[in-house]
Amino acid sequence: MFAQDNNGLLNQEPKFTVRGSVIESDTKKPISNVNIEVNGGAYTTTDMFGDFRIEARRGDELTIRHKDFETVYYTIQSSERIKVEVQPNKEETKYSKLRKTSSTRLESFKPLIDSAEVYLKKDAKKSIQFIGDALTESTSAKENSEAYEVLGDVYLFWKQYDLAVSNYRISLQSRDGNAVRLKLAKAYRLNKNYQESLEVYNAIKKNELTNWQLIELYEGLGDVHFSTKAYQLAIDAYQEGLNVAKKHLITPKITDLNSKIAQAYNAKGETQKAKGFFNKSMQLANTENQTRAVEEKIKVADFENENNNFSDEIELRKEALNTISEIESDSVLENESPLTPQKQNYKIGNAYASQRDFPNAISYLQKSIVEADIKSDLIVQKDATRKLSEVYRDAGQFDKALLAYQDYVELVDKLYAKKEQEISQAARFSKDIISKQNRISSLESDRELSESKYELSIEQAKRQKLIIYSLIGGVLLLLITAFLMFKYIKQQRLANNLLALKSLRSQMNPHFIFNALNSVNSFIASNDERTANKYLTDFSLLMRAVLENSEQDFIPLEKEIELLQLYTKLEHFRFQDKFDYTIKVDENIKVEDFVIPPMLLQPYIENAVWHGLRYKKSKGQLTINITQNKPDEIKITIADDGIGREKSKALKTENQQKQNSKGMGNIKKRVAILNDMYRDKVDVFIDDFQDEEDTGTKVVVTLKKD
Repeated sequence: MFAQDNNGLLNQEPKFTVRGSVIESDTKKPISNVNIEVNGGAYTTTDMFGDFRIEARRGDELTIRHKDFETVYYTIQSSERIKVEVQPNKEETKYSKLRKTSSTRLESFKPLIDSAEVYLKKDAKKSIQFIGDALTESTSAKENSEAYEVLGDVYLFWKQYDLAVSNYRISLQSRDGNAVRLKLAKAYRLNKNYQESLEVYNAIKKNELTNWQLIELYEGLGDVHFSTKAYQLAIDAYQEGLNVAKKHLITPKITDLNSKIAQAYNAKGETQKAKGFFNKSMQLANTENQTRAVEEKIKVADFENENNNFSDEIELRKEALNTISEIESDSVLENESPLTPQKQNYKIGNAYASQRDFPNAISYLQKSIVEADIKSDLIVQKDATRKLSEVYRDAGQFDKALLAYQDYVELVDKLYAKKEQEISQAARFSKDIISKQNRISSLESDRELSESKYELSIEQAKRQKLIIYSLIGGVLLLLITAFLMFKYIKQQRLANNLLALKSLRSQMNPHFIFNALNSVNSFIASNDERTANKYLTDFSLLMRAVLENSEQDFIPLEKEIELLQLYTKLEHFRFQDKFDYTIKVDENIKVEDFVIPPMLLQPYIENAVWHGLRYKKSKGQLTINITQNKPDEIKITIADDGIGREKSKALKTENQQKQNSKGMGNIKKRVAILNDMYRDKVDVFIDDFQDEEDTGTKVVVTLKKD
């Protein structure tokens, strides 16, 4: 009995995908065709790269068998990435060692992918950043494929289906695999590319799939047919998947497919058959866990609602509410979940309203509003308040209806403000911006429709109020429209500025790289390989730092000082017979309190060396001083005693003058854009350094604290 109870508990655990690999400990060569089995019945083998994927639950025992090494047993604790290292063909000393890849692998690709998967559902921006970093560390087509697959998973979760399709296709170009093909077919369906989805599903060889994947294939085919309203084809596909699930005792899928067959029969108009399958799915769900049971109960309640069986719907939702209260005692339900009590109270109130049982409708709608307010669920709170206003109106309580409607208008404003914040946070995803804008537009349409209904409801009572509220609504709508236009223009301007900054930053690096590589070429030409190697080492450090900061508008002043020291060292390395240099930082400056645009000072130092000190007859001096005259600003002075700007200009060809003008112009544009975005944060002043024959040049950059 204890074992049966244990198995029952284990079956309640959700399934997840475990990824791993099997390699030789000495040579690090992958081992293919290794038998991988879970005690729950799932089975697969490693591919030619030694990799495998298998569905498992927490607590399952993973068994790894092969004729050339001792069998390995491992208990699954989470969706971890695991590596099995084995020493084959040594009868007396053979052993196996199991460990997590993320904690032992020297390469950085795997940890970056793991980090991307951790943030996949939490922070899309971070997840995508980790994937980008992983791609820079990728050393094989297999790793490229895995990175693009995870990127597709990110976009799929955040509902960027067209981008998910693109990345899954790129993943398959690097390395073919049925798991990614199934994901691609699903992304096609969600993006409404139904024929493409069917083509991918039908092209997959069923005999190469695991039992779980085969069920996913039939389920996906059914979903496509359901979306295209080919309900009989959907039922046939779901039934095929159900047969496989029953044969291999895959209980969760048996429940899901019974539920989907019921939904297809209901859409087809065969409600009795639908009811029969829904009864099966509810019975099966009750054997799994509370969450799955209540999910299925809510689906059946929705079915009863569609068929106007409001009494049955109300009874089911009340039962679901009791279970939901038990679930909430152990875990927190997100507002997006269909299981939240505020949603169920709202739907019960709707059902009572459909029966014209106004007292009960009002009671449950009020419960929904209170619950939604406690959990900051503005969407349900708004909908429940609007419905409450309509119920009061239908019950003849017009004063209460008016108060409820005013609350509804206030909630729409709050929800609008919340959506604006979400749009700002997701600015890097253009399609998400469009989606949020559409949601805002739908809110406005909803408000306009509700106003129209409400105005009609009070027309018989007071005709004069109708005119007043119409005018107020019109003015409010105009103000909101003007506000939306202002926000849109402001956001577009910010986007244009960011794009311009990125473009200008990208134009600043090639000139320096070209000059540096020319110097390396000269070292190599003179057979000075040691000097070239030393220069290249320092140059690579500088390039890495520049690339790391290339996407930022501002970096800490401390990092910029390090970049200056490294860059000036490189220039002095090339022209050490032309100048000496000093870099002084005032000890009283708290460099951590200031930030500066990356590579802002480098062009001025480059001009000082290449156009001033390089042509000086005697050895010159380059001085970089960082001082603080005011608590909220610092001054960075770059001074050289070179030949000066006028003489340097006279030495240049016409083409060189154009290039220099363009380079300094880019710096001026960049400073202008940053000052426009951050309110005069940077000031640059350029003048002659001294009154002697070699006038030199002095550049003073004033930087203000945030």
